[in-house]
Amino acid sequence: MISKSKIILQIIVIASVALSIFLYYQLSIRGFLDDWCSCKCEMDSEANLWQSERYNRSTHVFMNSKNGVLDFETFDWWTSLQGASTVANFTDLVEDLFSHFPDKDHYSDSSSSRCRSCAVVGNSGNLIGSHYGALIDSNDFIIRMNQGPTAGFERDVGSITTHRLIYPESAVDMDNNTHLVMVPFKILDLQWLISIFTTKHIDQTYMYVKPSLKADKNKVLILHPAFIKYIYESWLQRQGRYPSTGFISVVFALHICDEVNVFGFGATRDNAWHHYFDNFAINFNGGPHPGEYERNIITELHQKKIIMMYKGW
Repeated sequence: MISKSKIILQIIVIASVALSIFLYYQLSIRGFLDDWCSCKCEMDSEANLWQSERYNRSTHVFMNSKNGVLDFETFDWWTSLQGASTVANFTDLVEDLFSHFPDKDHYSDSSSSRCRSCAVVGNSGNLIGSHYGALIDSNDFIIRMNQGPTAGFERDVGSITTHRLIYPESAVDMDNNTHLVMVPFKILDLQWLISIFTTKHIDQTYMYVKPSLKADKNKVLILHPAFIKYIYESWLQRQGRYPSTGFISVVFALHICDEVNVFGFGATRDNAWHHYFDNFAINFNGGPHPGEYERNIITELHQKKIIMMYKGW
């Protein structure tokens, strides 16, 4: 008959092994078994040079009433992306925008002491079975894009969303804890943004769009058209016609956070391209975005330890 003390000892051994496996798993999914750092990781000189050739700290990330007047080159480029809308006076439109939404210089608190972590959560099927949910939710900011849901997928994608990047054609309702980050690809997008909180009369762009949206208008942020142009020119070297929302989200995170962790980008382990929430095949090399070039840049960011990319299981 096994003594009580031996049973207790066995329980302690089993618990210790289980705890060791758990801790190993947590470290492994972070990918930092040998060189984990918590914030502002030191880059080597080559990585610093590579980033400095692309990163412009002084660029306007968000629009406000003070920086909303666009120079001719930016206005001409931006309005060519998806077709210009009829608008009597763009200056008047900007004034109207910031009579409805917060008008300030957001996230201008960068300092050597700040340590803000961002999780940028893409929509790749490689998130299925990843169990990244708790790790994603442990970040200060959790940035999602377009229609990527959390309900029903919490174990793999997390449950918190602090910022969601959308445009009219990809808009979804969001709770009052989430910042609606508008990615404007045309003037009509800004008109639609006003409309969904006021008259609700715009329901058509180049396709049907939601005429209203559940969101907190006091948490609306609007990416500056010049920021999109800067990403296109500095980061993508004018490849494609303009950057995808996913790539914009990564560069956006680099500008507002000190540590950037990227999830849900790229193909699945069997090289399939689909969202984690559906099984429809997607052509990531088609359309106006330079898909392969964007993926190469994100891989380079990871290899140079500027971001940490989690590839799923």
